[in-house]
Amino acid sequence: MNLGREIQGRIYQAGVFGRRPAVPTEPVALEVAAHRAMSPQAWSYVAGGAGQQRTVAANVAAFARRRIVPRMFVDVAERDLGVDLGRIAGGRRWPVPLALAPIGVLEMAHPQAEHAVARAAAATGVPMVLSTQASVPMEQVVPSLGSTPRWFQLYWSRDEDVVASFLTRAEAIGAEAIVVTLDTHLLGWRTHDLDLAYLPFARAEGIAQYTSDPVFRRLVDKRPPSSEPTPRPTLAAVRALVSMARHYPGPLLANLRSSRPRAAVETFLDVFSRSDLTWDDLARLREMTSLPILVKGLQHRDDARLALEHGVDGIVVSNHGGRQVDNAVASLDALPGIAEEVAGRVPVLFDSGVRSGADVAVALALGADAVLIGRPYVYGLALAGEAGVRTVLESIIAELDLTLALSGVARVQDLTADLLDG
Repeated sequence: MNLGREIQGRIYQAGVFGRRPAVPTEPVALEVAAHRAMSPQAWSYVAGGAGQQRTVAANVAAFARRRIVPRMFVDVAERDLGVDLGRIAGGRRWPVPLALAPIGVLEMAHPQAEHAVARAAAATGVPMVLSTQASVPMEQVVPSLGSTPRWFQLYWSRDEDVVASFLTRAEAIGAEAIVVTLDTHLLGWRTHDLDLAYLPFARAEGIAQYTSDPVFRRLVDKRPPSSEPTPRPTLAAVRALVSMARHYPGPLLANLRSSRPRAAVETFLDVFSRSDLTWDDLARLREMTSLPILVKGLQHRDDARLALEHGVDGIVVSNHGGRQVDNAVASLDALPGIAEEVAGRVPVLFDSGVRSGADVAVALALGADAVLIGRPYVYGLALAGEAGVRTVLESIIAELDLTLALSGVARVQDLTADLLDG
């Protein structure tokens, strides 16, 4: 009912005893601290974008153009941050309008990777979208998540037996929806990664969903031996694997022992994604799973119309955080048109450029039903593992709650474009 004051009060109370937050609450300070803590490769992969980074900048700048106009003398003594997303949330009401976006290769930020993120999600009640490019197999993340809602993000592989296997596994772990990422059928021209000549997947990082998958492993077993040497992993990757082995033995170690690393990498690069899919192919995906299907990566309102015509259960407005197309439209600028096109027929979620609770409020006011948090939680992970992710989420939730109260809004459903002046 009063999360903002509660979280704010804990920080100030600790300050009385000389304790300051180990993870900065100010977004720029958080980013600077994470930059210092992360390796050059990890920082480039997480923070970098496509080309001249113009889309990354545009995503953030778009929020600065929308200004909140607070209203006074409104009873906001009790606030309700909960949202109902219907079928895509399994009929469960989310306590806050947030979810953790799917981000791959979390081992680059912290050796406990998805385990740390999942425990923070469970502690805050924020649902988690598990990435296809995870560092930990989805089955091993479930104990850390507990009863917290989870979705599975799918990159549509060239091998549809692998796709079907991923979907079967997602159903088995209790995923409530499938999020199909449409904007990454090819990797964008990511200049920061290119200048380091570094692709984590080529070094067997971020492919745990594949190496733990029985169908994928059969493909690896069929692959003829390669004469090429296996790339040497980075020191950060070695440390991550050692830590995982120490804290989370069992299936992960079995996967690592039994796989042929070079063959696994080559097979992954062969099957990763495909560029020949069209809207009509969604019908085939429907035959593989009974779970609701969201499509992620929409920027054009005509694509929202097509998505509805092809029966999607939800839409995520996103440009992949600016990582795919340089000089693309900011996601926030695309959101109002897509929300107008959808007109409430399915939930509309949003990501790209969100750095704070005030940003979340703006996205909700422009038509989003919920917001995915991306880079900020990875920065928290890099700084303090589970505690860092939890601190970032609590900071965003607290600021969202206080922003509502101070703007004269008691429920997130009451956030509308009338609250904004731009």
